Amino acid sequence: MSANKKDLQRGRLAVLFDTEEGLDYGGPSREFFFLLSRELFNPYYGLFEYSANDTYTVQVSPLSAFVDNSHDWFRFSGRVLGLALVHQYLLDAFFTRPFYKALLRLPVALSDLESLDSEFHQSLQWIRDNDIGSGSSLGLTFCVTEELLGRVVERELKPGGKNMGVNEKNKKEYLERMVKWRLERGVQEQTESLVKGFYEVVDPRLVSVFDARELELVIAGTAEIDIADWRVNTEYRSGYHDNHQVIIWFWQVIEKFTNEQRLRLLQFVTGTSSIPYDGFSALRGSTGPRRFCIEKWGKPIALPRAHTCFNRLDLPPYPTPEILHEKLLLAVEETNTFGIE
Repeated sequence: MSANKKDLQRGRLAVLFDTEEGLDYGGPSREFFFLLSRELFNPYYGLFEYSANDTYTVQVSPLSAFVDNSHDWFRFSGRVLGLALVHQYLLDAFFTRPFYKALLRLPVALSDLESLDSEFHQSLQWIRDNDIGSGSSLGLTFCVTEELLGRVVERELKPGGKNMGVNEKNKKEYLERMVKWRLERGVQEQTESLVKGFYEVVDPRLVSVFDARELELVIAGTAEIDIADWRVNTEYRSGYHDNHQVIIWFWQVIEKFTNEQRLRLLQFVTGTSSIPYDGFSALRGSTGPRRFCIEKWGKPIALPRAHTCFNRLDLPPYPTPEILHEKLLLAVEETNTFGIE
């Protein structure tokens, strides 16, 4: 937070974990952003909340206004998002589509409401698609009610809105203001602080080419692993090859894994559990693009180990698929960054 804009945009990032040896050739930075984002965007701390109908996506929480130094925290969050984007590190966080639009300073649309509040979205869509005439049968005005700390208060969507009825002629403006209110209520200032932090790191020209979906893929990657893509973009060393018995067993084990276990394995080996939007061919190592690698190493009694800077898994030549499954699962699930060099 003490770094200036110039240093943030041009400086090389290197991460050193306290009490841990090792040089940052990419692995520690990837792990740093993964672990930091998991905490920073966790709804438990009150800055963010899960969106209404999708437990996987988060958005700025209206209650964040009551968090100490909330605007500093949101500016910090924006810088983290910007640094991850600039240095091409994926985050362990998935945001709503309107959140990405806010980052890009793009206008929101009625369709952006669908994933957040389907009933509200349907009611506004009905108004848009039907002739409401004078609007007298609906009795709507440019005024909404919202709950604030247990109290229900009225908020005008525009000056004098309480006494302004909604009709066919002005419903377009009404819908635009309603969508904006629903997406910004209680979080407009916090979002602005976050966006400010983001552009302290990112040159606006850099992201002007993105739409919200593209920015989402660049920041968060994808959570569903394509095993075929993974296998095609894996290389082998020290005697292993695609038709080696241990490698055949390895992919059979991967097939049996749940998607979450596959993501854990990916995190164990690469430092992040997200896949770049271009797939496994776009995995990065210490010196740029580097494919997932499996190297023959160690004795059959050893656990697998990982080199996160090089996206490399050291896999001992286990004698049976059952032992391979057991050792791989133990290394991935029972430990956090176990045996990483």
